[in-house]
Amino acid sequence: MTVLENRELTVLDPRTGEVAGRVPVASPDRCDEAVRAARSAAGGWARTPAAERRAALHAAAEAVRAAADELAALNTGETGKPADDARGGVDAGVGTLVQYAELGPLHRGRSLHGGWDATDLMIPEPRGVVAVLTPWNDPVAVAAGLIGAALATGNTVVHKPSERCPRTGRRFAELVAAHLPDGVLEIVDGDGAVGAELAGAPVDVVAHVGSTATGRRIAEACARTGARALLENGGNDPLIVDDGVDPEWAAAQAALGAFANAGQICVSVERIYVHASVTDPFLAALTREAQQWAQRIGPLVDRAHRTHVHGHGQGALDGGAHALTGGAVPDGPGAFYPPTVLTGCVPDMAVLSEETFGPVAPVRVVPDFATALREASADRYGLGATVLTADQAHAQAAWRELPVGTVKVNAVFGGAPGGASQPRRASGSGFGFGPELLDEMTAVKVVHLTAAP
Repeated sequence: MTVLENRELTVLDPRTGEVAGRVPVASPDRCDEAVRAARSAAGGWARTPAAERRAALHAAAEAVRAAADELAALNTGETGKPADDARGGVDAGVGTLVQYAELGPLHRGRSLHGGWDATDLMIPEPRGVVAVLTPWNDPVAVAAGLIGAALATGNTVVHKPSERCPRTGRRFAELVAAHLPDGVLEIVDGDGAVGAELAGAPVDVVAHVGSTATGRRIAEACARTGARALLENGGNDPLIVDDGVDPEWAAAQAALGAFANAGQICVSVERIYVHASVTDPFLAALTREAQQWAQRIGPLVDRAHRTHVHGHGQGALDGGAHALTGGAVPDGPGAFYPPTVLTGCVPDMAVLSEETFGPVAPVRVVPDFATALREASADRYGLGATVLTADQAHAQAAWRELPVGTVKVNAVFGGAPGGASQPRRASGSGFGFGPELLDEMTAVKVVHLTAAP
């Protein structure tokens, strides 16, 4: 939990409730100073040869790699993320920085076929200053993507890490900034008010990963200033379990999607639609999986978030759902919450209609695949979805019809490196990750060259 007192953030370890660290909150003057410094450095960094930017990002990646244990420990202390998962997030961040170091010099425009005596080009240019606002659930990996893509394309950055993991975010950014000219990567700490200050500042892009509510406020601010809004916001990802699949395997996939990182992953499984023919063995297996996950799951990020997660679960129980396991706030310190399996869920319950972002697996039984597909699609979010099926026609229908940015067939996680999707509806806008993120960080200029008479 993070407490704001006397312009200072106090972060509590969600495992113990003890103080994990304190960070001063940036004043409006400091935000202005950071934006001005990034603006002042923008011209020089844009003119820096792409190969030199590549070398700087490689050096930064090696510095982050060398500090991986330190960063993982900070992350665990601030968010409760299990040590191995925290280290995996740092490793992913290193790989992402290396990816953009290599992709940056290859990002190119196009030549056009005009008149014989003219040259026509489409040239990508850096947009200028990018405000990067990152979340707490994977602070290094997400920041590495947005910051890496912005820097590789010649932009400068003002970065505000989440107030729930400010020391992790700041330390990562410091390691990167040490290999850049002054002003190219500025860091400010603070809560949502500081993020709002940056979103309304004279920047050229605001890149945000976080809640839908915050994303909407950022979009409104960008509409006023003319900045580009790049948003990956909330999700309510469905999992469809089709007729004929192995229920034990399907339950293992569902548990992984719902309980990994205590359900605090952007593309966690938030709602499960199971075909009536496999319901009983699937629920029995999912309950066993949940009880096994209870032995190794970490806490939620703080008690305030636990209250939100439990509120969704309790609301379902009050509405007639049943808990096959979990569903109660445990005694003891910290912000722990057990893996929870709910049955008897109906569409108007918050566990099915809103993002819970915790280790809760609400199950809705459906009579056929068409019903599952229809109900999974009837949602205001559009981040991702998973379908477990042995029917190729159903798989084809699913990826065609589900109105989301990412569809996964027969695996809740995974995918080739470099994949980039566009979230839809309330889940945001613009590409995240992959080569396409370089396009988001640049603006194309058309150039027509011809000889004077």
